[in-house]
Amino acid sequence: MLLAIDAGNTNVTVGIFDGATLVASWRLRTVRDQTTDEWGIKLRSLFGVGGFDARIITGVAIASVVPPLDQQLADVARRYFHCEAIFISVDVDLGLKVVIDNPREAGADRLANVAAAFHKYGGPCIVVDLGTAINFDIVSAEGNFLGGIICPGIGIAISGLFEKAARLPLVDFREPRQLIGRNTVDCIQSGLYYSTISAIDGILERLLTELGSETRIVGTGGQAKLMVSGSKYLKIIDEDLTLDGVRMIWERNVRRAV
Repeated sequence: MLLAIDAGNTNVTVGIFDGATLVASWRLRTVRDQTTDEWGIKLRSLFGVGGFDARIITGVAIASVVPPLDQQLADVARRYFHCEAIFISVDVDLGLKVVIDNPREAGADRLANVAAAFHKYGGPCIVVDLGTAINFDIVSAEGNFLGGIICPGIGIAISGLFEKAARLPLVDFREPRQLIGRNTVDCIQSGLYYSTISAIDGILERLLTELGSETRIVGTGGQAKLMVSGSKYLKIIDEDLTLDGVRMIWERNVRRAV
């Protein structure tokens, strides 16, 4: 069984795969200064809660965009799961070609997303990942990762309003009850929701004009499912897309090594 880890700037998502089936997953806060043992104990505790024995793990694959975590997670794989982790990068077999100016600039999460999207949904394809940033990543019909667009994420907008406007409160991101807010919290929530949807749909409309109307659009990330009812274009949500990509890339590279 595979332990797949998606280490992002805000959250670390952990999944256990039995073949192609995701049998368990957890979302943790990203804590950059945790030691190897702290990560190991936390992961083993999750396994215990889920009724899994750590000895079932035969491989570890990691998509990390947080360099300070890389060594600790690699050490966790060796010390607690007795295997060498595969880190997702352009140095491994991704199952597609990266044709951006500097392939090493592409984050591991973006590589995992486009690999999974192309093999699950075909191309051309746009992945919209709503995380710390909102990423739009594009794969051609031939399986080339063409590049994308990166925008500030919803959490950044929320914290920016709270920190820079003294009279505005910190609010949760949710679909508003109505377009026109009747109090400050409702006004902020409506503004956050509809400005995000308008930005997403506006960018997707431009991308579809360039790529063609047959292009598939797949959303992922923590807030993606909140966008479906309000978005004109974002209708397919695959919450496990990144972990699926980590698994697919791990499988390709394990087969090559045999």
